[in-house]
Amino acid sequence: MFTGIDEVDWASMEHAYGPADDVPGLLYGLASGDPAERESALDGMYGAVHHQGDVYACTLACIPFLFELAVDPGIRDRGGIVELLTSIGGIDVDEDDESELDELDEDEIEGVANYAMAAAAVSAGSAVFFELVADEDPGVRLAAPLALATLHGRPGRVLTLLRERLPVEADDEVRLALVEAAGRIALRHRPLAGQAADWLSRLASQAHPPGLRLAALAQLARCAPDALPGDVVHVVSELLRELRARPARPEPSVARAPGGDDTAADRTTAPAPVGRLRELSAEESARPRQAGTPWAADLLRTLHGGLDDRVADRTALLTDQLRSPDPWQRIDAVRMSGGLIRAWRGSYEDLVRLVGVQLADPERRLAEAASHVLEELFGLAAPAADALAGRVAADPGAWVKEWASGPPGLGPAVKALARLGDARVLPALAAAVERPEVPHDVGFAIRCLGDAAAPLAGALRRRLGEVGLDEGAYDRASPLLSGLTALRAGEAAPEVLRVLRGAPEYRGEWLRTAALRALGSFGPAAGCAVPELRRLTGRPGTAAATEAAAALWTVTGDVEAVLPVLAEGMRAEQVHDCRAAVSALGGLGRRAEAVAPRLRALLEHEELWLRVDSAIALWEVTGRTGEAVPVLLSAWERNRHVRVRVAGCLARMGVAGAGSDAVRVLRAELLSVRRHNALDGGYGSHDTYEDEKLLALCRRALLGNTGKGTTS
Repeated sequence: MFTGIDEVDWASMEHAYGPADDVPGLLYGLASGDPAERESALDGMYGAVHHQGDVYACTLACIPFLFELAVDPGIRDRGGIVELLTSIGGIDVDEDDESELDELDEDEIEGVANYAMAAAAVSAGSAVFFELVADEDPGVRLAAPLALATLHGRPGRVLTLLRERLPVEADDEVRLALVEAAGRIALRHRPLAGQAADWLSRLASQAHPPGLRLAALAQLARCAPDALPGDVVHVVSELLRELRARPARPEPSVARAPGGDDTAADRTTAPAPVGRLRELSAEESARPRQAGTPWAADLLRTLHGGLDDRVADRTALLTDQLRSPDPWQRIDAVRMSGGLIRAWRGSYEDLVRLVGVQLADPERRLAEAASHVLEELFGLAAPAADALAGRVAADPGAWVKEWASGPPGLGPAVKALARLGDARVLPALAAAVERPEVPHDVGFAIRCLGDAAAPLAGALRRRLGEVGLDEGAYDRASPLLSGLTALRAGEAAPEVLRVLRGAPEYRGEWLRTAALRALGSFGPAAGCAVPELRRLTGRPGTAAATEAAAALWTVTGDVEAVLPVLAEGMRAEQVHDCRAAVSALGGLGRRAEAVAPRLRALLEHEELWLRVDSAIALWEVTGRTGEAVPVLLSAWERNRHVRVRVAGCLARMGVAGAGSDAVRVLRAELLSVRRHNALDGGYGSHDTYEDEKLLALCRRALLGNTGKGTTS
């Protein structure tokens, strides 16, 4: 075995964690008779030699030895090796990558070259996968179809093999892999999409078992959505009911003649390849497998991904899933509901209400999943408000969540209820404020609650007065200052002033900034802080001076004192500090018109966010939109994350001031079904809130002129 492995200069190569001289040991580990050693070796291959999909010189050197392992029937767990080869060779280098080589550095060019060589090397050996589709090991048969669909240069031949293999394959999960491979061929080789779709459509007919039909529908949704039946939601719902009605133990396998109907036994526990097992969370791997269909959730995720922007269909399907008697299917439906709402705009009242119903389920993980989804919905969670209030009242132990490291945080149901502005959350917030360590997100929850949180002001003030001004002061004081800022609780000015004066060196700038913003929110009620604020403005150009000047303006309205300080703040080296000064100048309105030329100059700055802030401030200090709007609309197109800020300004301008170009942009945004900040493969916890805010601002802007500003 491994002829020539000792002739490879492994020590001269590197992987993700240094010299690659340990790679031979990993390869031998894959051939071990010890399951734990095999799994550890595969971990090492993914973790170092093929780290996060990277291909190194040592990865290329492994390819022939991995093929040797994959075809050796004496090696166990070869399915994982086939998956590894598929991953190594399956990264496409498209024409755009090649055309941009001149823009890459030397390491990046080497990386692109390695991907290309890996694809060529694995594809050159991919003919062996034709034999592996009939291997005795079901794990190998599970991995081989997708390897062929991804790597082999004759996809038409592969598609024919998939069709021929399906009637004789007795393993349910392998049959699903054959169907998935057809979908992958259709996506990668569009001339074959019609053939693949025709086959998938036939499989989706009523002559086949429900699992296979569901798999075919999922692949049709990915590669040929127009071929889906018009009543796809009804069809899928019926298939799910059929799957739930199946006996817990499958019937024995029934052999079929080639070309006959596909009916084979369902398998409940056939081993999945290690590569797939590694992707399962600990929770999912611990699930009881319902009626021999552990793959149903994956098929539904694929189907939802393929349905994409068909929001009404996906909503109806999830509504049905959320009514399933199977709590695990409902957990999946809750999470998929969150994914749908995060990415697509739509009418979700009934869906959200059903997610709220899950809060009362005795299955703890289902209730927790529902809480986490609802916490990210902010105002869209309103249909579940009563369910959230019931959950919060019934479980005080979940009001605050402790972490192994870092400060505690509010529980998801508490956050969700607070983000609705629902006063029924007050007992939970009051208890959180009295804890020895106040949860870090109390202040944001209070801001969402608004005036309804006013009863908490006294406790926040008292707790702030108890904060020791040592190295831990910022962590302890920050949530309290944030809450007092949200409430504009001017009676707490003495306690805030104490923090401002006594801020320690460690994180002192952060603490002073938080204290200054609190004082600024208090307005004239913070009169006791004026001497300290004037003192801090004595060093114009510093972040502290800018923040102090902004606070001094709201407390005293003394333009002569703050304007020179803020004007000097525009010269700050740090863009963040410059933006703070620009925004504060905008708040002065026409009183700051003298700085208009300098704001105008910043419209050409290389930092987009500073250009936006400067354009808004220029309009605020001059009342003229002509120079500001083009900058704002250009930024709108260049960076979607700036749209909320731009829309807020356009809403204040009104359409008469913003002009026809702005109207066109605003209307186009409202017509879009996809959320402006939706990302493939990632999201932020406030994304839905930000997008709903954008929509509200666009509608407000289109209502008409606010009466402020001119078009010249």
